[in-house]
Amino acid sequence: MTTVAADEPKAALPKVASQLPEPKGFKILIALPEIEEKTEGGILKASETIRNETVATMCGFVLKLGVDAYKDEKRFPSGPYCKEGDWVIFRAYSGTRVKIHDKEFRLINDDTVEAVVEDPRGIERA
Repeated sequence: MTTVAADEPKAALPKVASQLPEPKGFKILIALPEIEEKTEGGILKASETIRNETVATMCGFVLKLGVDAYKDEKRFPSGPYCKEGDWVIFRAYSGTRVKIHDKEFRLINDDTVEAVVEDPRGIERA
């Protein structure tokens, strides 16, 4: 970790490239919630079960919007479906899956968002 004296300009800090992809065009970068490792009854889930639940997840946190997301007023006459910082429900199995340091992210199309939710806890595929 690099330390910088309080009077040293911030420009002196080393630039660190973000490993998160920058969504392009009409794409949205979504962070997926952590899948519980145990059932409500306390039984440990198999790693394959956790993986399958991650792949099939339909809820995520909007990290970034591409520059063209929701810009087409003909397709989105009422405005954007979501904004950065929203929890959204999207189509299961949709998007491009990206794993960074064992954390999965998705790049989805702007029209894939189905709903915005205030609290994602307890939301699962039926």
